[in-house]
Amino acid sequence: MSARGLWQAAGAEWVKLWSVRSTWWCLAGALALTVLTSVTLAVDAATGALRDGTPGVRISAAEPVVSATSFVQFALVALAMLAITSEYASGGIRTTLAATPARGVVLAAKALVVGPVMLATGVLTGALTVAAVYAVLSLDVFGGFVVLPAGQVALDLLRTGVFYALVAVMTLGVGAATRSAAGTLTVVFLLLMGLPLMILMTGSQVLADLSLRMPTFAGLAFMGSARNITGGPMPYSPGEGLVWLLVWAAVAVAVGHAVLRRRDA
Repeated sequence: MSARGLWQAAGAEWVKLWSVRSTWWCLAGALALTVLTSVTLAVDAATGALRDGTPGVRISAAEPVVSATSFVQFALVALAMLAITSEYASGGIRTTLAATPARGVVLAAKALVVGPVMLATGVLTGALTVAAVYAVLSLDVFGGFVVLPAGQVALDLLRTGVFYALVAVMTLGVGAATRSAAGTLTVVFLLLMGLPLMILMTGSQVLADLSLRMPTFAGLAFMGSARNITGGPMPYSPGEGLVWLLVWAAVAVAVGHAVLRRRDA
């Protein structure tokens, strides 16, 4: 199909995405979860520093936002999942494939819509949350625990948006393969959180290195997090973290496309 056909398909996906209330609920949930989790993490860090007698410590207002992605990503996973699994549940996928028979174009059109929406969501919700974190930690009770380096904050927010976009594209691929909401949530949860933590508990260094290259940990490395969710240091650079995220997204989309081509709607 031509580029024009792809953009027409993307236009249809854009209309479908914004025409359902679940999109707005997921975005509202992502914003609320980002603010609440980030402010909680920031206050905990500030009170801990004061309790330990290190009031001179300062953190960037964006640091809690980066840490919160481990939890917030699931609100956006739900949105990306519904962009494809809801059509299988309602039977609407038949109409979609009748209008756009090239199934790879259908998947590409969904990715072209969902990916940028997630990127924008990460940046905008992150910016609002940075303002909230800065306002809270600027209170006298916290002793000016926070700083707001504009350049670093902008980079952190952009990386957060890219992380959400790639996780969403990966979710689309999984959704195309499983064709069900329950199956997609199960597989994506295992990839993002379940399997990495279970592998780490084995105590094997080889398996631990593997788990730290799964999507959530790769995302934390890409976003410049000094520590992973187990409390240890990230073992590789932000550039390598981005590469691993791209690999996971590409593999998921390839598998989803293969299933979409071989099975009837």
